Amino acid sequence: MSISASPRRRAFVLALAALLFAFAVPGHAAERFPGIGRAPTPAEIAAWNIDVRPDFAGLPRGSGSVARGQDIWDAQCASCHGTFGESNEVFNPIIGGTTPDDVARGHVRSLTTSELQRTTLMKLPGLAPMWDYIRRAMPWNAPKSLSNDDVYAVTAYILNLADLVPADFVLSDANIRETEKRLPNRYGMTRAHGLWTVDGKPDVRNAACMRDCGPAPRVQSFLPDYARNAHGNLALQNRDIGGVRGADTTRPPLAPGEVRMAHAAAHAGAASGPAALASQLGCLACHGLDKKLIGPGFREVAARYRIDAADAAAITRLARRILSGGTGNWGDVQMPAQTQLGESGADALAHWIAAGAPGP
Repeated sequence: MSISASPRRRAFVLALAALLFAFAVPGHAAERFPGIGRAPTPAEIAAWNIDVRPDFAGLPRGSGSVARGQDIWDAQCASCHGTFGESNEVFNPIIGGTTPDDVARGHVRSLTTSELQRTTLMKLPGLAPMWDYIRRAMPWNAPKSLSNDDVYAVTAYILNLADLVPADFVLSDANIRETEKRLPNRYGMTRAHGLWTVDGKPDVRNAACMRDCGPAPRVQSFLPDYARNAHGNLALQNRDIGGVRGADTTRPPLAPGEVRMAHAAAHAGAASGPAALASQLGCLACHGLDKKLIGPGFREVAARYRIDAADAAAITRLARRILSGGTGNWGDVQMPAQTQLGESGADALAHWIAAGAPGP
């Protein structure tokens, strides 16, 4: 954008720059730009400034045992990642593909010699990124709900699943740096390939080229219609934190110009009610409406137990099941307890399922 295009555009850009500067330097905002912005409070800064850098700067004190991590994992993690971190149903597996030789060498050989599916422990060069990610983003349906000690415990359990620490191990801020030396791909980050600099200079010095381009690209492959909705409506499987993406997979693909409006309409329509609650909790990542994904489809549940909107006793039993979680009735994958719902929320979901799980 050129600020010399017109006086109106110049004024707009200068005003925008002033506003951005006010937010970038909040301590001086009140002095330089009265009425615009304010200095953040210490509590606001502390709530935002929680990242842990690769050198462990920002790592809080705490500790957690493998045993405690297993309890948390079984209750809140296994439904997506598998009992042993090996699941490939919802997300790529965390555990697998490493050997004792890799641990001794510090570099996973199969990354360069095999076409094995990449797991987290095959690629992970340090413990800080994994610790930081678990703390900020997990569990999927309740990010930032784990305490620092819980994060240490879950991290310890993952390392135990990978046979990197014993079952009685306790991970803490005091020993995490030493524990990092057991990662099988701890030397995986290197500049020896020359992709960043060559003799101290950038490795790429090409001139920008935006002319005389080749023919327009042509789509060579696409998701077939029969697989489009295989894992439920993607447009409703996004939480309210971070970037929001996802096509409405219950309908045919849209033209590029239609995608933004359709996505906004889908979320506006799901702003309230039990269907929205099921989406926000991440239920639709594991349960389809009509068919089983990882867990049974909601309408399958109603049909199997002959639950309908008039069966108050059955609805009460279903609500209690939602609150307590469990496993066994539909397979070995455990459904985590949804205690954050409370009785009223669980009752609303149970009535919605009994009514045939209608869309928003």
